[in-house]
Amino acid sequence: MADALARFWNNGLIHVVDILLLSFVIYRILVLFHGTRAVQVLRGLVILAVVTFLVDNVLRLPALGWVLRTFWIAWGAVLVVVFQPELRAFLAQIGSRRFARTLIPPELTFVDEIVDALKEAAANKIGMLIVLEQETGLRNFIGTGTPINGDVTKDLLLTLFFPNTLLHDGAAIVRDDRLVAAGCVLPLSNDPSLARIFGTRHRAALGVSEISDALALVVSEETGTLSLTHSGRIERDIAPEDLRERLKAAYRLLNDRGLFRRRANRSGDL
Repeated sequence: MADALARFWNNGLIHVVDILLLSFVIYRILVLFHGTRAVQVLRGLVILAVVTFLVDNVLRLPALGWVLRTFWIAWGAVLVVVFQPELRAFLAQIGSRRFARTLIPPELTFVDEIVDALKEAAANKIGMLIVLEQETGLRNFIGTGTPINGDVTKDLLLTLFFPNTLLHDGAAIVRDDRLVAAGCVLPLSNDPSLARIFGTRHRAALGVSEISDALALVVSEETGTLSLTHSGRIERDIAPEDLRERLKAAYRLLNDRGLFRRRANRSGDL
């Protein structure tokens, strides 16, 4: 049995695992480089490699070919000298906890806290409007509310939206796994026909979803129904457990793309 497994590993599986691991490493490096000068350098190197191939194998220009081949011999040392700051930042990021979080799926306990708060609010007909920031930043709307910058918990959310409190009528905005602000003012949907169907909370949830990729969660104060808005659409009377799975799937996707907690601990975001 052991010999059969060894042959299976050596004859095929080892190559599959090797390719998958290499692809994963390259993908994570590209995610780290995204939005930095290193992306431009990578494009330049690809173009230079293509030019080198054409000069040597198609055009056969000896002098230019010698110059390009000389560059490729010394390119490693040149890049280390020229891009020392970027390389230092890259190595520091590899050793940071943030990079480790991109490799390890995050614990999405804050999603459970949100859904549990929504369930209790729906049972007691407590109006709620919670906006979950995705890739599009909501800094302009965060600035209209009261800064919180705290952990997302069921008790905190229920306290903020308890009837007749100062922040009850606004929106709470969650960035990654932090509740960054409450009492925020959102734009209302431009569709005038919605005024006859939905109240202010629902129209505000639709409004923010029309101009961003945010997910907005609403509990109706009149009926206690739970709604989800996204991409300018609303889903009414959604089941809490269905919502829980969909939110976790959305955050896992953000994490896979290297976007989850991308602004954590960055100054000036609130």
